[in-house]
Amino acid sequence: MENYSGETRRIALDAMGGDMGPGEVVTALKLALREFPDLCPVTIVGDEAELDPLLKQAQLNDHPKVSLLHAPEVVTMADEVMTAIKRKRDSSMLKAIELVKEGGARAVISTGNTKILVSAGTLKLRTLAGVERPALAPVVPRDNGHFILIDAGANPDARPIHLAHNAILGSHYARMELGIEQPRVGLLTIGTEEGKGNALINGTHESLKELGDLVHYVGPLEGFQVFFDHVDVIVCDGFTGNICLKSWESLSKFFRNELKSQMLSSPLRRLGGLLARGAFTGLRHRIQPERYGGAPLLGLNGTVLKAHGSANRFALMNAIGDASEFIRVDRTSRIEADIERANRIFRPVPAPSAEA
Repeated sequence: MENYSGETRRIALDAMGGDMGPGEVVTALKLALREFPDLCPVTIVGDEAELDPLLKQAQLNDHPKVSLLHAPEVVTMADEVMTAIKRKRDSSMLKAIELVKEGGARAVISTGNTKILVSAGTLKLRTLAGVERPALAPVVPRDNGHFILIDAGANPDARPIHLAHNAILGSHYARMELGIEQPRVGLLTIGTEEGKGNALINGTHESLKELGDLVHYVGPLEGFQVFFDHVDVIVCDGFTGNICLKSWESLSKFFRNELKSQMLSSPLRRLGGLLARGAFTGLRHRIQPERYGGAPLLGLNGTVLKAHGSANRFALMNAIGDASEFIRVDRTSRIEADIERANRIFRPVPAPSAEA
């Protein structure tokens, strides 16, 4: 296999820690190489004893875009953050992040422990200039398209400036991922009237209005508006966003299971289900989370993509493709320039006194 350290436009793929095992990750990598012809080179990180036979079986052991980095340890869901960061430096997650930190890769993908991934990514890669906290930004389906939800869990104890930064980060991501030049930004709250909400919401609302042309802020957004074509970026704190994301995932599974149960409940309904099979298949593909396999942790010096612990090969394939696109379309300088402008608005430099 080629040397992983010589190519900076590279993806570090954590193969361990997911619910479906490293075999699913290797299969996803094979699918991604077939699906995305311009895919960046990939270093798959994990236990060599497990991965080497899987790579050979998938005929990827001699692929020019694939290399293997041995990491004998695994970060588990039961691990504590600082314990894992200090004592599991040879884990696949930590070694993948370290590869980005050292410049041997530009993006990391992991299905592992979210809290540890966010903490280790922030600690080792650091935030972009001017950004105080990173934010998770999954893509969620809605009427007539998709929207970016930011933050989905990275920063549950946020302040207005963090949510204002999220609006900027989410807008740049929407331009890249959704192809929307001027994404509409909404603030998730409990009412659209002025002053409706808690101190965080009201403070953020005022901050977003001050940003001017940095973001296209269209105002507060209520829960019943989320899945309709009102905005392209929904801003919230990580506590609220994580609940929203998991509720959507749970509802989509409930809806699919309930629909299947109803369609099989009688012979007449089975016949109707067969006649409408194409429509049901289209709906399932439309609402399933696998289309966008990874939520990026935006605001870091390097790309970190968090895939769901139960992500299957198709979700991981799309996460790998997204990581490659992040590397190809590097918006770091533009983001830092917008964050700097925002920070000058929120923290203006005092004018020199007349005595000076």
